[in-house]
Amino acid sequence: MGQFCNCLQGLKPALMMVVVQIVFAGVNILYKLAANEGISLSIIAAYRLIFATAFMIPLAFFLERKSRPKLNWKILFQAFLCGLFGGSLTQNLYLESLALTSATFVSAMSNLIPAITFILAVSFRLERVGIRTKAGMAKVLGTLLGISGAMLLTFYKGIEINLFSTNVNLLHHGASNFTSPHAEPNKHLIGFLLAIASCLSFALWLIIQAKMSEKYPCQYSSTALMCVMGAIQAAFFALCKEKDWSQWKLGWDFKLFTVAYSGIVASGLMVTLVSWCVRMRGPLFASIFNPLMLVVVAFIGSLILDEKLHLGSILGATLIVCGLYAVLWGKGKEMKKRTLLVPIEGFGESKLIDIVITSQIDQTCNTSNMVEENEGKEENNIVEIEVNGGIFPREKEESDSQGKGI
Repeated sequence: MGQFCNCLQGLKPALMMVVVQIVFAGVNILYKLAANEGISLSIIAAYRLIFATAFMIPLAFFLERKSRPKLNWKILFQAFLCGLFGGSLTQNLYLESLALTSATFVSAMSNLIPAITFILAVSFRLERVGIRTKAGMAKVLGTLLGISGAMLLTFYKGIEINLFSTNVNLLHHGASNFTSPHAEPNKHLIGFLLAIASCLSFALWLIIQAKMSEKYPCQYSSTALMCVMGAIQAAFFALCKEKDWSQWKLGWDFKLFTVAYSGIVASGLMVTLVSWCVRMRGPLFASIFNPLMLVVVAFIGSLILDEKLHLGSILGATLIVCGLYAVLWGKGKEMKKRTLLVPIEGFGESKLIDIVITSQIDQTCNTSNMVEENEGKEENNIVEIEVNGGIFPREKEESDSQGKGI
């Protein structure tokens, strides 16, 4: 019995991530139904962030009341950017893309985020390509596979593949004039561009969030700040775009369920579960479950939305998922890489030794820093290691072996 409990305890993070992906898949299905009902997408995005803010602020207040550092203008500006790229802009672009294409399409495109993050990190010189290493080649190959899959998913249709059908199509009961994305290629192309822009915005948020975490390492408080900023921005955008005030009215209907589910359950509870899994098993562990959402959305979409699968869709989604795992494998190899700090025999002069320390926060980039060590000391040394801008002193005991690492 004890062995079974230990096994179940070890499976808990994996089960949690499965639940997270199923919940996120439900958000995509609800979004598609809401768009079909004629509900304003910008108002949905605003309400989602408002509900998420109402959930995260009390959570951050009670859990990080004693450990939260003081706010300053730099942190507030970073929170504003996080709210823009990780909240309001990403949500609005994603919803518009979903309305023009399909739930399965945007779910597949979201798996491009690690590859786009890698491209941005290299462009901003936050990460080295390392093309001569296996990890570097895997990241480059994964990026190319992801881009190729996105092109195939968008521009090649192929034969229709009927795995199963229930003859149920909830979209036919909507108020809007919904058409198949393949019936209007121009709309499908615009939806593709909006999906790419959404992934790009989210990737920028990952990089900015990593910088913000250096000076403000409180995940609940930083998430609450991002939700506050994003809610203000999304509400302002919705007020400027939507002239029909009746769209803001919430009753005991489908609209309330959609925004409450996406805001409280998805952006609140599920973000907390993801944070717990990242702390237990690391960010790569949480990332490998992302394609599960694509499978769930494709399955539910075929059941109740009458979404048709085509050969191009399956091949493109497969390439994107393979590219995702290639990039994650390369990042995993880099995270295990450590350059040993080796004392250099000489005349006692200090040497600068390059230490590669990898710290990944929400699929962000590596930072390589310099450590200075004096050879002549025989007592315990204090070594300062800089990881993503923060300096953490650590005692290093003397060892008879010259090959001991940090």
